[in-house]
Amino acid sequence: MSEIKVNKLTPRTNCGTVTLGDSGDSFTIPAGVTITNNGTQTGFGRTGTVDWQTSIQTSASFTAVNGQGFFIDTSSNAITANLPAGTAGSIVAFADYARNFATNNLTITPNGSQKIGGTAASTKLDVNGQAATFVYADDTKGWVNVQNSEDTEVGSAFITATGGTITTVCTDFKVHTFTGPGTFCVSQISNVSANNQVSYVVVAGGGGGGENRGGGGGAGGYREDKSPVTPYTASPLEGAGAISVTATAFPITVGAGGTGTSCGNTQSTSGANSIFSTITSAGGGFGGSKNAPQTTGSNGGSGGGGMGADGTGSSGGLGNQPPVTPAQGRHGGTGDGSSNGSGAGGGGAGAEGVNGSFPNGGNGGAGVTSSINGTPTARAGGGGGGGWTGGGGTGGSGGGGNGVRTTPTDNATNGTDNTGGGGGSGPASGPAGKSANGGSGVVIIRYKFQ
Repeated sequence: MSEIKVNKLTPRTNCGTVTLGDSGDSFTIPAGVTITNNGTQTGFGRTGTVDWQTSIQTSASFTAVNGQGFFIDTSSNAITANLPAGTAGSIVAFADYARNFATNNLTITPNGSQKIGGTAASTKLDVNGQAATFVYADDTKGWVNVQNSEDTEVGSAFITATGGTITTVCTDFKVHTFTGPGTFCVSQISNVSANNQVSYVVVAGGGGGGENRGGGGGAGGYREDKSPVTPYTASPLEGAGAISVTATAFPITVGAGGTGTSCGNTQSTSGANSIFSTITSAGGGFGGSKNAPQTTGSNGGSGGGGMGADGTGSSGGLGNQPPVTPAQGRHGGTGDGSSNGSGAGGGGAGAEGVNGSFPNGGNGGAGVTSSINGTPTARAGGGGGGGWTGGGGTGGSGGGGNGVRTTPTDNATNGTDNTGGGGGSGPASGPAGKSANGGSGVVIIRYKFQ
């Protein structure tokens, strides 16, 4: 193969023509070679494509250039694109950069007396995501729309949100934990609807325990729902109802635990409700007390245990009040009706409170376990009932407080905060003569973020 090396090829005559090869010959341009055209090309034609400009058009009016494509952003205002003077084969293209053409249109105007699709008038692109390519055919039809599409394909965005204590679990999931009032603020949602359904656990405050062989406080109501795109081991109470978030602020209420009672005629109190979106978990019922106005356990998310003393066995409060499906809690137990009876345990999310049985107080009902935060955690256990000489009942798994016997040498145990556990029943009198408080509730939200 022969090789000729020159710096410039010039026609023999001024403004003449240089011909490369003969008809049927082929010329190969090796890889890595750049050909720069600083003049005017003819005879090459176009391949039907344009060179897309990376400078986004936002001004109210501009003039398009032959051979170029333009990304148009009408987020702030409508835009007019003036077509260039067309000759056969001229080509321009436009695309909706921010998917706002339906709100602020792109108006395309012909050059002078030229036409668009055979009519000497402007046209509009008014569909979100629309893209169109125009080629100049001839003076009869002018600019002809050879391609018109609606671009609906975008990246699969995920939820972006703030609020509470945020942790990352299992690589792709965010967990927001609210141990007090706050706001779950969603600033972005996904274009894939399934990714907008969140998982949640909402636990109310536990009820305060009774006194003097009183009942344990009922656990706060427990409600949970698991999104199909956020796999984890949920509690048996999963299925409270799907919540798909929107880009807005969701106020979060975390219920406080109910208060125990000092010995005397004062009443313990029930826990407070916890709320996320359409889901409300009811506060746990207080435990019944011997010397207070109400000896029976109070109704609530889980019911408080009944008092048992002096031949009177009081009933426990009803759980799952108000009723929801699945049930948010269980009933409190019944106090022992013997002359030296014992109080019953408060209901838990997973089991009823145990009845009092001389000489021991009944145990609190068990809570339920969920791994929504990446760690198996029990919540919403009932408080233990007060005993006679044998001892108080043990708090249910999931934060329930222990009850104590009626003598004043022992202290009842509060329900654990942020579990919704019920408080244990306290003694009859003395320095330690106070029943225990219920534990505060918690709201936990989990979603896929990548």
